[in-house]
Formats: sequence, C-alpha cells, structure tokens
Amino acid sequence: MIRKILIANRGEIAVRIIRACAEMGITSVAVYTDADRHSLHVKKADEAYSIGPDSQAGYLNVHRMVNLARAAGCDAIHPGYGFLSENPQFAKVCAARGIRFIGPSAEVIRAMGDKVEARRTMIGAGVPVVPGSEGNLASADEAAELAGRIGYPVMLKATTGGGGRGIRRCDDPESLRGNYERVRSEATKAFGSTEIFMEKAVVDPRHIEVQVLADGQGNVIHLFERDCSIQRRHQKLVEVAPSPQLNDAQREYVGELAVRAARAVGYQNAGTVEFLMDHEDNFYFMEMNTRLQVEHPVTEMITGVDIVQEQIRIASDLPLTYTQDQVQRRGFAIEFRINAEDPKNDFLPSFGRITRYFAPGGPGVRTDGAIYTGYHIPPHYDSMCAKLIVWALDWEGLIRRARRALRDIGVYGVKTTIPYHLEILGTGEFQSGRFNTGFVQNHPELTGYSVRRPVRELAAVIAAAIAAHKGL
Repeated sequence: MIRKILIANRGEIAVRIIRACAEMGITSVAVYTDADRHSLHVKKADEAYSIGPDSQAGYLNVHRMVNLARAAGCDAIHPGYGFLSENPQFAKVCAARGIRFIGPSAEVIRAMGDKVEARRTMIGAGVPVVPGSEGNLASADEAAELAGRIGYPVMLKATTGGGGRGIRRCDDPESLRGNYERVRSEATKAFGSTEIFMEKAVVDPRHIEVQVLADGQGNVIHLFERDCSIQRRHQKLVEVAPSPQLNDAQREYVGELAVRAARAVGYQNAGTVEFLMDHEDNFYFMEMNTRLQVEHPVTEMITGVDIVQEQIRIASDLPLTYTQDQVQRRGFAIEFRINAEDPKNDFLPSFGRITRYFAPGGPGVRTDGAIYTGYHIPPHYDSMCAKLIVWALDWEGLIRRARRALRDIGVYGVKTTIPYHLEILGTGEFQSGRFNTGFVQNHPELTGYSVRRPVRELAAVIAAAIAAHKGL
C-alpha cells in the first residue's frame, strides 16, 4: 500500500486529495510557489515544501517534482488535474525513478492526448465518432476540400489540445480559411504543436461524459454519466449527475461504450470518456480525459464511491472495491464552479483579498474549496476558488436545494459567478432538464441581471464606508 504521496498540484483539488490521504492513513506532502505560500493546501498537508518563486513554471517542472518526491521519501505522486496531470513525460519520469504515478501509463496518456490517434482507436473498438479527417490536416486547402465533402459547420481542433483551447467553429469557407492559422497558432502556444484536425460540428449537442475506473487485474467499471452541457466558450460551468436528459436504455448504452473505450486502450486508474449527443440522440466519442475531473464530486454524491481513494488503491496494485453490479446510483447531484469572475463584465477575472467567507451547510450540501477569510486569490492561476456540490432525491428537489445553498454561501471582497448560477436555475429550460451546449450563448440576458445584495453585505459596505470616512 502507498504510504506517502506528493500532490503535484494546488488549490481545491490538492485539499481534496489531502482529505482522501488522511482517511486512508497516508502521509500527504504539499508543494507551493511563493504566490501560494499561504494557501489552504499548504496548511492542511502533513508536510509542505517550496518549489520556488515562479508562479507558473514551479508546478510544471517535471524533474523538480520527482526529485522532491524522492527527497521527501514519497512512494507516489498524485497529479490532480491540470498542470502535469496529462503529461506523459511526467508519468514516464515517475516510473523511471521508482515513484508510482497515480494515473494511467505514459503510453495511454500519450495515445489519448493525441486526438487523431484516439479517434482511430475508438473506430477500431466500434465506438462511434464524429465524421472528420482521418489524420492531421496538411493545409488550409485540404481542410476546405474536406469541409466541402462533410458539410458545414465544421470544427477545427488542436490534435494535442484540451480544456476547451485550440477549438474554432467554421460556418463557411471564409471562416475556415481565417480560422485555420488561428487554431495552428493557438495549438502552438498552448500545446507546443501545430497539428490540427477537423470534425463535423454537432450543433448545440448535449455534452455527456462517463466516469470509468479500471484496475490492474482487468476490472473495468463505469460510475454512470455526467451532463456537462452548461458551458461557456467550451469551459464547463455547471455539471449534473446523472443526466436528466437520458433514459435508462441510453444510460446503459453510453456506459457500455465508455467501458469498451477504456478496455480498447488498456486503461488503468480513473478516467472520463466524453461524448456528444445530437438532436437525434446519437452518441459520438469526443475525447478521453486521462485524469481526475474537476466535476468528479457529483459522481461521488450519487454513487457513494470515493474516486480519489479508488485511484490510490489502483496505484497500489489493489483491485477495485466495487464490481459493476454493486455500483448503484441514487438521486441527482449538481456542481457549481464558483469562479472569481464578474459575469456582468464578460466574466472578467476578479482577483484579490476575500474579506469574508462562509460555506453553506445542511443536508446534501458539500463544498470543495481552498479559500478562507483573509485569503488573497492570486492572479497567476485559474479563477475557480470553490466548488459547491448539492444532492437531492429528485430533480425538482435538487433545484430547490441548490438555490438555497447558493444563497447560503458567502464570498465577499471579490466578484463571483454565484449570482449567475442562481439565474441559470431560474430558467424554465434548466428546470425542465432539457438544455444543451448552446444554453449560455442563447441566454445573453442572464448576464444583465440586477444583483440584489443581501442585508448583511449592505451592512458591511456601509460600515466600511463610515470607518473610511472617520479615518478609523
């Protein structure tokens, strides 16, 4: 069994992994840059070590992380999500230095990180994919010729992309030629590769993803699906499990597709197989995320499975705790990404000091965060400061409880997306459980709301103004 884990990440996911380690009796080791010296994950871990002043490069230095793990006596590294989590070189170096990488092998990460290779693998496994190019595009002329055959709109995508970057929709030949070099440039800057490919655009699809777990003994199971259709610029805002848009037959079918996909690549550990569902209810493989997902808590809430602990068990060469028939779902769960952004100002980041913070409570409410009163949100990283997860037995009860929890949470000193999430819950479209990836674009009025400030916030603002006036 793994005894000591270095967490090669920061923020709320680092805190989440630290909590799993504490329950399993495993020593947790945090790392931090100068900007994160006072972060919650540093305070919560059993040990914490500085990785230097560079806010970005510190968390991206493969050899520094592995050397530190060796020096601290760790026998494993958990990469969380983002940063090094889908870097095959990181997994390879860990293996070479005798450190267990809590994730799939470097070969699997590399294969699934290459979207063209992933498409070919899925086709071979009988998993449906969106029509598109057989390989990487050689030129804008080739792209235009293919688009003419499969029909517009089409999507140009970075072959090694992810996280919603390096993607452009093209509705006609003019936009295709204009976007071709843009996507190549974005791919180079974000992923260090100019390779791009094309897929037929599935217009306003539902984004359905399936959580899978696979151990070293050949056991592969799914933990049902999540609906991630509420997103802005390909970035998820709200996630739901299970999808209110699927019936039991569709749920069983897409779960089987995900397991087939995982087996096809010899997958091991936790992963997510992502699909697009069109208006005719056809499922198409989109990509496989070879890591823990931001939205994994909603799956934990409906199944009772601790996905992080299962990851650690798998990396320890232990079998899965559950068989497929032992995994049961109960009720619905929803996750809101509480970002430090201003929805009324085109979601501009709102970094700064949190003057007051308190988390919501009550039945079925969970908060995964890394903020506290007095914490200063640095401008160097992602704007997400917390995740609010809510569970209820039925869809209607979930919306009522989610609305209550969003009104309970208090984050002051920075602007957040909390009011925007309340607006989403108030739409008839969301309440009916019938929504797609065009939701945010089709509801521009939601960013024009009038914020009704709670009495306690108004009182704090008035008190601060009086104190400033008197020079206190």
